[in-house]
Amino acid sequence: GSSLLTGPEGLMAKERENLKRLKCLRRYRQRYGVEALLHRQLRERRVLATDGAAQQAHTTRSSQRCLAFVDDVRCSNPSLPLTRHCLAHICQDTNQTLFKPCQGSEEVPCNKPVPVSLSEEPCCPLHLRLPPQMYVPEQVLAVPQELGAAPTELYLSAAELQPTESLPLEFSD
Repeated sequence: GSSLLTGPEGLMAKERENLKRLKCLRRYRQRYGVEALLHRQLRERRVLATDGAAQQAHTTRSSQRCLAFVDDVRCSNPSLPLTRHCLAHICQDTNQTLFKPCQGSEEVPCNKPVPVSLSEEPCCPLHLRLPPQMYVPEQVLAVPQELGAAPTELYLSAAELQPTESLPLEFSD
């Protein structure tokens, strides 16, 4: 392509102009020299900064402990993801909306954290109120006390059970 632009005898003026435009478009938005070097260094620094920040956030996040104090001693449990409290102390965080303390019953109060679900009053498994029983078992019929008291006319004798010759063979069984 560059050899064609050197001599005026190879191309006509219009073709030479079109070839110049094509070469300009090929270099459009490409960085050369110092600009290309600085751009590559900037891109490498950005990659290191974002990867390092994500890795650092992960390591500090995994080692983060609960912020709650019990009897002037800090809780040693790891905190829940994206929070600063463990599961036992999550209700102390005033900004969270995913957990509520269990209301318990009148006899046994309970403050165990329970995830908020579709029910208005979330309860722990110990205080969960079961719905009323839908299945009602049928009442069993009373069985007569003495089997010998049944009438004997209900039973057939052995002679009556024998096949007769008046019946076809298929009905004799």
